[in-house]
Amino acid sequence: MGEKLDLKKVLKHLYKPSAKEPQIVDIPGMNFLMMDGSGNPNTNPVYQEVVETLYGVSYALKFMSKKTLEKDYVVMPLEGLWWGTPMGQHVFTEADKDKFQWTLMIHQPDFITMEMVEKAREDVERKKGLKNLGQMRFEAFVEGLSVQFLYFGSYDDEGPTIIDMHQFAFDQGYSLRGKHHEIYLSDPRRTAPEKLKTVLRHPIE
Repeated sequence: MGEKLDLKKVLKHLYKPSAKEPQIVDIPGMNFLMMDGSGNPNTNPVYQEVVETLYGVSYALKFMSKKTLEKDYVVMPLEGLWWGTPMGQHVFTEADKDKFQWTLMIHQPDFITMEMVEKAREDVERKKGLKNLGQMRFEAFVEGLSVQFLYFGSYDDEGPTIIDMHQFAFDQGYSLRGKHHEIYLSDPRRTAPEKLKTVLRHPIE
């Protein structure tokens, strides 16, 4: 079977960046399971339903890969793209949460194919009967040049750190583009808010 693949370690510069200062990185194209939604993630039940579906299919793919390809790997963390505040305003406040638009996604290894995803979707539908499986898509996401930082703390307190990260990019002569990106390295159900680890990222040009 060989060693279990952990893309967080292979792509350490993307999934375990410095917590000392922001970094400018060039993000290659990667394949993701993705689902879209809107509204406050703390109060909209759709958010948790999307999380359940993405993880359900991701684990089905892992077991399928282990059985049919003899390739085992660690399921990657949940990631989110966030937007919906006025154009050009890339910082979010508590008051904005009900207006949020978001895409949740989980990175998949390169050897996962569309055919495998469709079979995993069917398996999950048969076993769990999730209503939203038809809204899930599998596609490449190319982020390109970005600024990022490893943040420790509550999701609700990210604002000042995001502003500092943006300023770091501005000081290097860059401007912001695209959507705010977060990678959730901790499980909020098992981790105290002040110990949560999150990669904060924003595309730049």
